[in-house]
Amino acid sequence: MVYGLHQNTDRTLRSSDMQNPAIGFIGLGLMGGNMVECLQTNGIEPVVMNRSEAPVAAAVARGARRAKTGREMASECDIIMLCVTTSDVVEGLMYGDDGILAGIKDGTVVIDFGTSIPASTRKIGADLAAKGAGMIDAPLGRTPAHAKDGLLNIMAAGDEQTYEKVLPVLNILGENVFYLGALGAGHTTKLINNFMGMTTVTAMSQAFAVADRAGVDRQQLYDIMSAGPSNSPFMQFCKKYAVDDVSDLGFSIANANKDLGYFLEMVKDLGTRSEIAEGTSHNLQAAIDAGMSDGNVPEIFDYFKDLKG
Repeated sequence: MVYGLHQNTDRTLRSSDMQNPAIGFIGLGLMGGNMVECLQTNGIEPVVMNRSEAPVAAAVARGARRAKTGREMASECDIIMLCVTTSDVVEGLMYGDDGILAGIKDGTVVIDFGTSIPASTRKIGADLAAKGAGMIDAPLGRTPAHAKDGLLNIMAAGDEQTYEKVLPVLNILGENVFYLGALGAGHTTKLINNFMGMTTVTAMSQAFAVADRAGVDRQQLYDIMSAGPSNSPFMQFCKKYAVDDVSDLGFSIANANKDLGYFLEMVKDLGTRSEIAEGTSHNLQAAIDAGMSDGNVPEIFDYFKDLKG
């Protein structure tokens, strides 16, 4: 296997692909709910589970079945997909009398699509392996709209044979599937990606806020910055909010700070530190403390605009 990109050219899950696997899906939020709908559009009716009832009811109305516990799902399914918020939630689903590990079958594969701590991922993977099951960490890029259309970017990692076994299903959900090597490499890459992205958005948002306080026209600042190497999709998101008052990044300040916290935990485990990430997290946490946790990350502009020295 050469590490790299596998582009989606065939959305058909053929009978030879793991003998038409029974798929379970836990976590039907904005992203997960649209991923389930994408599976259903492509002829797969998963077993679903979620904390809130409404998205489960919607999936069941389209033909899915529901499970009450992770153990029940694991006893029925060949592939179990998780799209939940934190490593703590993943571990809560895996362990305990009603957890996935309690009902897991030999040969089953668990796929974690969330953004998790790599050390936690590797621990869960070892516990699954002890029961003859496999794990792939496969965090996502792009938006819920892309999820509905099967156009996600998927950063997959884990045992190569396990990855090849679930690749046909990943190809239904993703336009671009990247294979990154050993278990945990997907979550590591996603945390690095989000560190870079959220630090960039935070810095650009403060740049617009400082311009505002200094009497520099924000549109003019954007015109100048976007004509140079600072231009990027992230700048467009920041400009939309700071100049046009449109908030459409679709990633909350609270989620960004959670990911920065995971990044900081990861670099500590690696025997180093990131003062840049510490600074970004400090500002994100300050915005959360100011009541902005649910706002999209570019909305931190408002926090910086009103910040006193």
